[in-house]
Amino acid sequence: MDAPQPYYTLHTQTWAGRPGKPVLMRRMTKTKKIVLSIAAVLVLAGAVTGTILHNRGEVTAVTTAKIAREDLVSLVSGTGQIKPKTYVNIGATAFGRITHLYAKEGDHVKAGQVLATLENVQPTSTVAAQSASISASKTDVSSYVAAERTAAANLAQSKADLEQKKFDFDRYQQLYQNKLVSKQDFDQRKAAYDVDVATVQQREAAVSQAKAQTDSARGHVNQAVASQRANYDALDKTISRAPYDGLVTNVPVREGETMVTGIQNAQGSTLMTVADMSVITAEVKVDETDVVSVKLGQSADVTVDALPGKVYKGHVTEVGDQALLRTTGIATSQSTTGTEEAKDFKIVVTLDNVSTQKNDDLRPGLSTTAKIRTASVDNATVLPLQALISRDPGQEAVFAKNKGKAPEHPDTAAAATKGSAAQQQQGVFVVLHDGKKMRAEFRPVSTGVTGATEIQVLSGLQPGDEVVSGRFKTLRTLHSGTPIKLDVTPEGGSAEAGS
Repeated sequence: MDAPQPYYTLHTQTWAGRPGKPVLMRRMTKTKKIVLSIAAVLVLAGAVTGTILHNRGEVTAVTTAKIAREDLVSLVSGTGQIKPKTYVNIGATAFGRITHLYAKEGDHVKAGQVLATLENVQPTSTVAAQSASISASKTDVSSYVAAERTAAANLAQSKADLEQKKFDFDRYQQLYQNKLVSKQDFDQRKAAYDVDVATVQQREAAVSQAKAQTDSARGHVNQAVASQRANYDALDKTISRAPYDGLVTNVPVREGETMVTGIQNAQGSTLMTVADMSVITAEVKVDETDVVSVKLGQSADVTVDALPGKVYKGHVTEVGDQALLRTTGIATSQSTTGTEEAKDFKIVVTLDNVSTQKNDDLRPGLSTTAKIRTASVDNATVLPLQALISRDPGQEAVFAKNKGKAPEHPDTAAAATKGSAAQQQQGVFVVLHDGKKMRAEFRPVSTGVTGATEIQVLSGLQPGDEVVSGRFKTLRTLHSGTPIKLDVTPEGGSAEAGS
């Protein structure tokens, strides 16, 4: 039997008769090349990925908006309460106990309607006594008138007798001159004539006296009637009536309570308050920064918290000229403190009295909000308010040349970062498209009417232009030439999350 071959020799024969060591070294060299190739690929991929991430990090995520045309309305808002244009506190006009109340709070009353009555025993008795006195005086007048007529009749009779005696006297005087009658007969006729003359004078005096007595009696009647008017007034003051059509807004008393009239330094009792609801106003307070744009006659929409969904039309009828402290409501001219605080101005909006809106549903004191239209423009070019910023155009031109970065030269960098408020202009960042890339460019604009969320553009932009509208933190640091991309993350998310 042949002896077995050594193990090493077997392997060297198996490996093509070559010594074992050189064969093992060749296999190790191939493995190293493969490992180096894989490492090179990984390094290249990392470099590309780093470059992409670095380039992405230099792009600022922004939100944009398109410039469009729409109707723009400028509104000034104020809060306050519903108030009647006229209201009156009906106070006590007589001392006494309330016997009956004919109206309660919330009732609609008509002019002249009886609202309440007080006890009136004494005024009623005074009126009755004076009425009896007037009746007696009128009876006296009637009797004096009858006496006057009697005196007039007696005067007429005396005048007739005098006329007869005058004829007799004239006839006997002629006969006496012709010596046809005796002097005794002539003297008798003359005496009879003189007596009738005196009688007529007496009767005339009696007529004058009767007329004077009649006039005196009539004067007493007029005096009694005048006193009676005062008595009726005192009686009428125990009855309270509505001064006009209105709404009872307050009844602080009850039946059986005693009413007291006011004196020099003490206010009398208040029976109730009646508001004239034919003219209703909304008295609101407007911030001092907005009151300059409010003018008389401007239209307004009034909403009431207690009546949701209803809008009442009105117009401005009063613009206050005194500032009111917001915390106390006191006019600044009446305030004794020197503290500075926010101020408001009173604006009165009178609601339109039209059939399409039911003003009867309103009550004094209801909380209300008025939105006053201070200006309006139809088909205006509008810009979102948040896109409007202030920048120095010279500085932005420097940033644009350097692609949004501050220049490296010290003097140029200082000029780019240094600016003054006088050099700043309002404008927007317009989105410029360069192939697939986008950059921001500052463009000054002039504006007009300001709405709730938009502002009118007078020059600098055209409908269809795309501007940077946010976010606010981004707009604060954005400059011309900066590469930008659309920020599609939801509000509150990070821009990097969506990149």
